[in-house]
Amino acid sequence: MQRFLQGALDLFRAASWWQRQPKAMALALVPAVIAGALLLAAWISVALTVPAFIDDWTPFLDSWPAVWSGIVRVAATLAVLVGTALLASVVFVALTLAIGDPFYERVWRAVETDDGAEAPDRPYGVGRSIADGIVLVLKGIVASLIAAIVGFIPVVGPVLGPVVGVLLTGRVLADELTSRALTHRGLDRRQRREVRRRDRPRVWGFGAMTQLLMLIPLAPIVVLPTAVAGATVLCRRLLGEDGSRARTTGEPPRHAR
Repeated sequence: MQRFLQGALDLFRAASWWQRQPKAMALALVPAVIAGALLLAAWISVALTVPAFIDDWTPFLDSWPAVWSGIVRVAATLAVLVGTALLASVVFVALTLAIGDPFYERVWRAVETDDGAEAPDRPYGVGRSIADGIVLVLKGIVASLIAAIVGFIPVVGPVLGPVVGVLLTGRVLADELTSRALTHRGLDRRQRREVRRRDRPRVWGFGAMTQLLMLIPLAPIVVLPTAVAGATVLCRRLLGEDGSRARTTGEPPRHAR
């Protein structure tokens, strides 16, 4: 649990990059605003139609006592809303990173070179960004469906569903956000998984906190640049690069201050 909480705190520590690299971080707001506006409008449209959708697909509840049919329909509505909100946040990340690749490239590079080191030079590329985005959305759909199904469980579902959804989609987000820094180091998909396993609770904590903040209206616009910076620092920690300055000069690395 301690490592999980450390991962969650890593996201908040990454907010310091707004002060240290304000230009790169501010430019990353542009694609986030565009993608956020589109997806927020789409989610609101879906949310307005969910009650009627649930009524149409549960006609058998009309013969139940009013109290129980009402409870089941409310639980089903909440499950669908939570599932679509989780999926929307995943799609937001995929869409924003795809259309804003040059902007987030600047964020990543600014973090990598902040302590005077050279940024890894293996190309990431727009094609890889789009491919990773598609994989991210597919994984997000699976995670959101699982969360929605769990949400239908009587009594505990409305609470357990969102928790499961945040953890699963958070892991998906963490995988995607750390992909850039690891891919630039020449690591393939299997090698990236191995790196994340070195401190899995911390990676999960980082992803879960990112996902939670993504569910706050308008917050994703600011959270995503922060998460990109934080994921880069997290990768350096997982690879043992973040402590190199401390070992060679006795000075704490700037990323850990």
